[in-house]
This record gives sequence, C-alpha cells and structure tokens, in this order.
Amino acid sequence: MNPLHLLILACAVFVASHFLLSHPLRAAVVGAVGEKPFQGVYSLVALASFVWIYFAFRAVPASVPLWPGFDDISWAIASLLTLAAIVLLAGSFAGNPALPAPGAEAAALREPKGVFLVTRHPMMWSIGLWALAHAIAAPTGRTLVVASAMALLALVGAHVQDRKKEGQMGAAWAEWEAKTSYWPRLERMFSVGWRWWAIGAALWLGFTYGHIHAGEWAAGLWRWID
Repeated sequence: MNPLHLLILACAVFVASHFLLSHPLRAAVVGAVGEKPFQGVYSLVALASFVWIYFAFRAVPASVPLWPGFDDISWAIASLLTLAAIVLLAGSFAGNPALPAPGAEAAALREPKGVFLVTRHPMMWSIGLWALAHAIAAPTGRTLVVASAMALLALVGAHVQDRKKEGQMGAAWAEWEAKTSYWPRLERMFSVGWRWWAIGAALWLGFTYGHIHAGEWAAGLWRWID
C-alpha cells in the first residue's frame, strides 16, 4: 500500500471510530465497561488514530498543488479563516450546551451570546474552517485528504449531534436550535466580543508560530515576518 493510501486509511479509521463510538456503539461499550472507562477508551482510540494520521501524512511525499496555492493571496485568505476558526474554538468552551457538563439544559434555555451568535456549533465549524483554510493554502493530495476527513467528521458530526441532543434534551434543545444557526453567520464574527478575539488572536499567533516547527513552513503572519 502506497503512503497516500495509508493516509486515506488512517483518516477513514479516525472518522469511522469517532462516529461509531459516539453513536451506535456507545451504549454497548458503556454498558460493558462503564461511563468513565468508556471515555478513556474513546480518548485512546482518538489519540492513536490521530497520531497515525500525523505520521502517515509526513510519510506522503510533497506533491504538485492540484490548483494554484502557496501564494500570498491564498495564504492571506487561509490565515483569516484560521483566525476566525480559533476565535470560534476559544469561545466554544464557555456556556456551550452541547458539551457534556452540568447545567447544559439551562445553558440551552439562555439567550445565545459570544460565538453562539455565529453558530450553535462553534467547535465543529472551527474544524471546518481550519480544513477549508488548508485546502486553499496548500491544495496537495495529502492535505486535501486530511482536510476532507476533518471537515466530514466535524460538519456531519454537528448535524448528528443536533439529532442526539434533540433526543436527550427535548424542548430545551429545540429552543436552542430556534435561537441559533447550524450554518455559520460569519458577518456576526465581530459581535462575539473583544475577549474572544483577544484570546483567539493570541492562540492564533502561538499556533501559527508552532507551525514553523510542526509543518516545516511558516503560517499566518510569520510567513511575512523574518
């Protein structure tokens, strides 16, 4: 099996294991081992398959882009999308009724604020925007395989999560759905509050700087800063 096929297989295992353990197999595994051990199994499978993706990606030789990329315009667009993604990710941990935490139902009954003005799935859409940014900036075969897998997992997963939460929370989640949007309303990004923009910008600068070492090329502003 060539390196690209191994990467596709690793991505398929990562996506399939998430869906299977989150939904059809969850009840059976929890019943067999208990809730906390299940969380450990879930995390271990996710980490192992993600590490596999990383090494499989690195094993695929760099190839010619499938369309124009790697230029300043593409990288500027990708950098802005990634900044928006990190702002959404940072804000998704505060008052998110989708997270398995006490008070989730009460959170769903509140008026949306922060990143939830943009979408009720800010964490999932942060991954989707990250995938789109990488497809724009580096449209090679190996990048598109990973970006497609992550986008599929996040955006289909968000839809499935809505159905799951409707069953678990009933009227509370229905009300949350009525007040929020699945699709991101990016025109509302500047309504999320300065705090999330400040945190997101700091994280963005740190992550894109780390990209120099992890990805072997500069991302974000570091592309233009010596």
